[in-house]
Amino acid sequence: MKVRQRCSDELLSALRSNRLDTVKGAFAFSGGEGLIKAGLGHRERIEIILDAPDGQQRRVFMKRYGREPLRWRIERLRRYGLRASPAGVEMNNIIAAIEAGLSTIAETFCGEQFDLIGAVRSYIILTEVPGQSLERIAESFLAACTERDGAVENFTRRLAELVKKLHAAGFVHRDLYASHIFLDQREDDFELHLIDLARMFSPRCRMFRWRVKDLAQLRYSMPAGWVQQHWKSFMRTYLGETADREFGRFNRAVMRKETRIRRRDVSKQSRRSDNSQAVACEAMGRREHV
Repeated sequence: MKVRQRCSDELLSALRSNRLDTVKGAFAFSGGEGLIKAGLGHRERIEIILDAPDGQQRRVFMKRYGREPLRWRIERLRRYGLRASPAGVEMNNIIAAIEAGLSTIAETFCGEQFDLIGAVRSYIILTEVPGQSLERIAESFLAACTERDGAVENFTRRLAELVKKLHAAGFVHRDLYASHIFLDQREDDFELHLIDLARMFSPRCRMFRWRVKDLAQLRYSMPAGWVQQHWKSFMRTYLGETADREFGRFNRAVMRKETRIRRRDVSKQSRRSDNSQAVACEAMGRREHV
């Protein structure tokens, strides 16, 4: 798989001055702030303030990937072909999304290292996306929208058009939660940006199933009040001319999938709570023993 770069001369110069333009330099880099997230395993996420040669500073994010587990390598081979590293796949996905007319990360740079059995390690540099995630600000943004006629309806329409454009281009996100859609407010207007495209791909079959998964993830993660009042309008915009024919089938499937997501999330949270309690009890037992 050939990786296409999307990086300005200014960003490339800043990366070079910080030795982040090579795999060796990127993995030797010890600065920045690590973004800790449970379950990352062989992956690292680091926030970096770059000192550029022109004296300006730029905030970027670096993802570093070590050797993937065998199961992941097999899945990546099946979906993306030979010599496809995690960073290279995300890089190409970002460029494909931009070419499809989606607003996403503006600039990226990646490096890869392979051996005979696949990617040994890879990394990707991502520039900052303006705004905040819908997960953080949807509630307050929508509350403010109620003070302006048609503002919530406008937001709903534009959110539906974003997802529709992604799917119409033949892609699915596979992680389309509100945390991965950024809203950038600009006076009386706003723009929506789609991020975290590492798992995006173009299904060869079962497109309905994949579209339903994306829609269910979004529905599950949006504010309950908006879902109750505006989901039907969202779906009708998303389906467009096929809404009268397809609404019932899609909506039933989305709601079933959302229920499964909710059950799995509750189960996962319960397991984490049990593990935390077990660790606390073990620590208490050690203290009492001492």
